[in-house]
Amino acid sequence: MTRALIIAAPQSGAGKTTVTLALLLAFKNAGLRVRAAKCGPDYIDPQFHAAITEAPCPNLDGWAMSPAHLRQQLARLAKDADLVLIEASMGLYDGFNAEQGCRGSAADLAALLQVPVMLVMDVRGQGQSAAMIARGFARWRDDVRLAGVWFNHIASDRHKTLCAADLDVKLLGVSRRTASLSMPRRHLGLIQPSEYAAWRAGIEEVAHHMACENDLNDCLDAACTLDMERLRHTASSASRFMPLPPPGQNIAVARDAAFTFIYPHLLEAWRDQGANIRFFSPLMDEGPSEDCDACWLPGGYPELHAGRLSQSDQFRRSVHAFARTRPVHGECGGYMVLGETLEDASGHTHKMLGLLSHQTSFARRKMTLGYREAHLEAASVLGPEGTVCRGHEFHYARVVTPGHDDALATIHDGAGRLIGKAGGKRGQVTGSFFHVMSRRM
Repeated sequence: MTRALIIAAPQSGAGKTTVTLALLLAFKNAGLRVRAAKCGPDYIDPQFHAAITEAPCPNLDGWAMSPAHLRQQLARLAKDADLVLIEASMGLYDGFNAEQGCRGSAADLAALLQVPVMLVMDVRGQGQSAAMIARGFARWRDDVRLAGVWFNHIASDRHKTLCAADLDVKLLGVSRRTASLSMPRRHLGLIQPSEYAAWRAGIEEVAHHMACENDLNDCLDAACTLDMERLRHTASSASRFMPLPPPGQNIAVARDAAFTFIYPHLLEAWRDQGANIRFFSPLMDEGPSEDCDACWLPGGYPELHAGRLSQSDQFRRSVHAFARTRPVHGECGGYMVLGETLEDASGHTHKMLGLLSHQTSFARRKMTLGYREAHLEAASVLGPEGTVCRGHEFHYARVVTPGHDDALATIHDGAGRLIGKAGGKRGQVTGSFFHVMSRRM
């Protein structure tokens, strides 16, 4: 008997991450086994969810993952849980391609998985209008069930009464302005939990206020009971896009403050297929283990640690030796580290691994954001030539010198528009700015 609920909002910044984290903690403190998932390709929010639940928080992405894979992920989450909370991204109905049904939206996920939605609303500067917004969200799609709303930033009892007066959906809870939490941000989103020790105490305080102010059983009652037989049956059906197969039997994966962004569902899929994951820390001047078959450099924040990485001589020697006989792949930050140089925010240029010939800069910033479909130009750890991979790209660094390596892939955006050649390939070394989420099977 596992329950599930999607926590969404009309827009980004409404407070759904804080409400999700506080509810996870409150229900955990009440003795429930809680798990979390994140709708969309975000890498940072899941780290906070995982810190609360003490379990990996996978991404559920309706564009990059097939319906069978999404149901499989939810079934896995539900296996050892009493309650699964799924945090949406952006607004409930926001998707990249409105003319094709808002593909990738939290609403699409709610309809597919048949999980109800709690709408978190920032009601600052509103009264009765809040009920009209809730009414519109509840009636927009027949296949999306709005189980209730949560009012965030309530100023007073009178404010609560005004906002709730004309509601035709259930008010599941409120958060007072005095109990709100503001967490510091960085260029890719929130500061990571490992870098901000005070966040846990802040969430504990919010969870305490929420439990005192509200009957949280209302949220539990709003969640649906998952049909595990249906999830297992549909998850076993044929699928188009599934997780990337493991690039080797033993995979060396960089993991430290500079390399933090790798999707949990990839690691889970690799382990499910019998692969062993061996983590190492470039910032501790470690290299990939000699008994590994492939090396993976995930995304992260190498621009914040470029000086230290440039002085990690053992890391450099180990990866160079590894690349002579086995594949090395870098995503986003890992791709930057594979290049010749990296210019940090202050304009200082640091020597990187030089296994690919491009040069990147964080000083000359340009935000790049969006879904990517990559068609491989040649065989690599991502698959044979012509393989189609789906993923996401979000970074501020840019390539300032493209170098002379072969392109890894031709990429299109989520709507199918051609972007052009991307990434680099030299021998068994490959890299690109996009994070791979799935591969066409």
